[in-house]
Amino acid sequence: MVLSPSPVPLADMADAASDVELPLVHRPRRLRRTEGLRRLVRETRLTVDDLIYPLFVMEGTGQRQEVASMPGCFRYSLDLLLEELQEVVGLGLGAIALFPLIPDAQKDNAGTESYNPTGLIPQTVRAIKQAFPQLLVITDVALDPYSSMGHDGIVEDGEILNDETVAVLVKQALAHAEAGADMVAPSDMMDGRIGAIRQALDAEGWINVGILAYSAKYASAYYGPFRDALESAPKFGDKKTYQMDPANAAEALKEVDLDIAEGADIVMVKPALAYLDIICRIRQHTNLPVAAYNVSGEYAMVKAAAAQGWIDEKTVMLETLTSIKRAGADVILTYFAKDAAKAMSGER
Repeated sequence: MVLSPSPVPLADMADAASDVELPLVHRPRRLRRTEGLRRLVRETRLTVDDLIYPLFVMEGTGQRQEVASMPGCFRYSLDLLLEELQEVVGLGLGAIALFPLIPDAQKDNAGTESYNPTGLIPQTVRAIKQAFPQLLVITDVALDPYSSMGHDGIVEDGEILNDETVAVLVKQALAHAEAGADMVAPSDMMDGRIGAIRQALDAEGWINVGILAYSAKYASAYYGPFRDALESAPKFGDKKTYQMDPANAAEALKEVDLDIAEGADIVMVKPALAYLDIICRIRQHTNLPVAAYNVSGEYAMVKAAAAQGWIDEKTVMLETLTSIKRAGADVILTYFAKDAAKAMSGER
């Protein structure tokens, strides 16, 4: 006859378990104990090679105007821009993106000044490439800085025309290529403009001029300070008929696929911080380099909070840029580029 064991009260079982000391095998904190260990196992590394520095250029000489909503960012006349670039290059930054402040007298609905071969951007590109031939120069291709309407395209009866605008963008890209731009960056979000620009560049022999495509550019409220810098806010309505709906993610993949098929060399997400999920999805979707634009509103928020003493600017800046890199961006356009380069070199 086999006797069943008497049941053991749960309280006694818990007491018995507490007497057994199980070894704590996994201690993740071991690899966080010192700065040397943390550096050794760091998954994401931010370097100056990841950064593109956006710069604002204006007409005249001896001009250096701070953008009120972007502390630490300035509009430069060409002579002072070249002086600024001495420091930029000295910090190890290898790429800049140029954006023009165009006088109202030179603006019209068709953006004709945008393809003036002796205009502000072509003149600036030529001077930079002569003084700093090793510096990668990227130019913005869009009509809004040149438009009397403040839109990225030609306006007719309140509508932004697509194909007519693309024809002007092609002329603009060619003018920049002829001036010596290394890459053109169409930021307008017109349909088919990447293919049209690539075809025109190749036909004119500019086969080595690259295209950094603003592929997933959202109709974002984070662009306000940038529009202050270039005085390019829309004169009516908004940009929602051509820039993407912030609620859409799958659409970003469609836009990326179209730009790749049309000849883009790099695809970009703009803005960055509110769209880290989009950066991640695109990084997993393509083998092309992925860029992200840490835009003016994101920059201004950090600057404003730091000015109030609410955050540590340097730490938040580096954490922000690292988060963009961690999400999958290979390249980051950021107004923090110079400050980040100083911070990463140990300069205070």
